[in-house]
Amino acid sequence: MGAEGKSQPEINDQGLVLRPWREEDTDSVYRACQDPAIQHWTRVPSPYLPEHARHFVTEYSAATWRAGTGAPFAVTDPDTGELLASCGLVTIDRVLSSAEVGYWTAPWARGRGVATRATRAVSRWAFESLGLRRVVWQAAVGNQASRLVALRAGFRIDGYMRMADDGGDGWVGALLPGDPLDPVIDETVIRRARVFGAPQPVLGAEGGLRLRRPEPRDFDAIVDACRDPESVRWTTVPDPYDHAHAEDFATRVTPAKWASGKGAVYAIADPDDAWAGSIDLTVSADDPLVAEVGYLAAPRVRGRGYTPAALRALCDWGFGSLGLARVVWRAHVGNVASRRAAEKAGFTIEGTQRGALNHRGERVDAWVGGLVP
Repeated sequence: MGAEGKSQPEINDQGLVLRPWREEDTDSVYRACQDPAIQHWTRVPSPYLPEHARHFVTEYSAATWRAGTGAPFAVTDPDTGELLASCGLVTIDRVLSSAEVGYWTAPWARGRGVATRATRAVSRWAFESLGLRRVVWQAAVGNQASRLVALRAGFRIDGYMRMADDGGDGWVGALLPGDPLDPVIDETVIRRARVFGAPQPVLGAEGGLRLRRPEPRDFDAIVDACRDPESVRWTTVPDPYDHAHAEDFATRVTPAKWASGKGAVYAIADPDDAWAGSIDLTVSADDPLVAEVGYLAAPRVRGRGYTPAALRALCDWGFGSLGLARVVWRAHVGNVASRRAAEKAGFTIEGTQRGALNHRGERVDAWVGGLVP
């Protein structure tokens, strides 16, 4: 198993030519790897220098192939010979009969399905020529473009794994010989990848309010609101609540939720851009067209209509950008303030769910409501 002892092949598949790297590719590789996305999501050196490109195409690639530890290919246009991408097996495990695929697309070649087609070609070659039983894909959570390429190439995204180098999480998936290389991808998946692959937008709301990402300058206000007895009574914020909780919420929880595509967390900012509350939208793991909202208002702004305005703005974004069919609101039975905010935002109260919520170790009944486009 493995590629050592063989001359590197040229693959003509998927309307592309995948060939060995050559010294004349140096300038194109250097130019491509100046791209911020490649430097952010891959492990190329940063800053990327001409000598890095030269080493990759003249030494590293050939040595990897000779050792049988990988199979890197230059992806080129069959008519012009232009370099379009890099794609190949970054590791080959002969014991497990498995390999990991890796790729990047040059900025000038994006939007043409190059990475997807190259990944299909490399995977087919790995199964047919190397006799592998599995090709693995992994990427940092948030790399929505790479995830979409993998899905389009037939990979089943199996879940998450912790990444020791930066403490974050990674997506991991696999492709087996019998899997289709060109599955039909739901348009919702494509739409969400594009939304969550872009920076989280700022949303405008009635009354001069804005929904934006929480920032360090909000920490004191967040702590004060989450220590308020009504917040502790009706929500699951940590009790006691301190600055470490606020910092974790703003710097880890909020960006991680957006990057994973699970939803969005926003600070409600008043007309002076001061923190006035928090609101979030969480996409259902069981039904991608349904999401649930949650919110908390700072004591100083309660009764001013800030929460209903923020709710309307966030739900409108969910319907328009994510294509949601339904947004769900739930609150403890007795949380009249939350119910009033939901009703003012247009939610219909649909009933009571018995024992629906876990509140500090106890099951409590919940009111439930819904909003549809």
